[in-house]
Amino acid sequence: MKSFQTSPCQSIQVAGKLMTFEKPAIMGILNVTPDSFYDGGDNTTPRKAVEKANSLLLEGAQILDIGAYSSRPGAPLISSQEEMERALPAIHAIKTTFPEAILSIDTFRADVAAAAIDAGVHIINDVSGGTLDDQMFATVAKYQVPYILMHMRGIPENMQEQTQYKDIVTDVATFLGERVARLRSMGVKDIILDPGFGFAKTIAQNYELLYRVNELHYFDLPILGGISRKSMIYKKIGITAQEALNGTTALNTVLLERGVQILRVHDVKEARQLVDLFYT
Repeated sequence: MKSFQTSPCQSIQVAGKLMTFEKPAIMGILNVTPDSFYDGGDNTTPRKAVEKANSLLLEGAQILDIGAYSSRPGAPLISSQEEMERALPAIHAIKTTFPEAILSIDTFRADVAAAAIDAGVHIINDVSGGTLDDQMFATVAKYQVPYILMHMRGIPENMQEQTQYKDIVTDVATFLGERVARLRSMGVKDIILDPGFGFAKTIAQNYELLYRVNELHYFDLPILGGISRKSMIYKKIGITAQEALNGTTALNTVLLERGVQILRVHDVKEARQLVDLFYT
């Protein structure tokens, strides 16, 4: 089965190697937070983080996305020091155990990103698209690592109060385009776009964005889709995040049909099976 539309850009440079997207890649979520909306508290020690990394890799994850700060709606702010104290021990333990694994740091702070890269992380995944730390783009340019540029307004504490758009897809695209231009002017080469499902968007806006996400191929950049177990699924059909695997798979199919190159998921095995079936 072939996708609805694919982007001409089919690769990025990561960890000194070419990562290609003939088949979409799976990014496994590895939260080391006590309060993430789905798996908070599960992986808060280095040993638990290594066990989770092992599970995700065995199930077929090509990238492990390590997050030490919950960005769920309404999440409380923590200091960068606390974020590093959570993230760095997990990164060191995973790098020691799985030296070939591709790691991403999920942070909007430049100092956390820099410390994570120094510890061996390969990709920066910034939910704020550089809006919450004016040093983030300079850090990306300095280290020349792939950068996941996501659309969000405000901060996690108040982002759901900022959902006024003229046209959700056009407004998201305008934001991403302006940020891409700035990154390019600073010499950043490898950029991945994330439309930011669930961040400063209503449920209706999330679905509008989902079904029109292929319009973001205009930028000729890889697109990441992160809808795993989010409230746009479980609130819409009256279930919990723990019950939202089936809905996640359904919406990930929509993303694949629209040519998304990376799926960011909690449930790697199921996503891997979906990609293998879709690209048979």
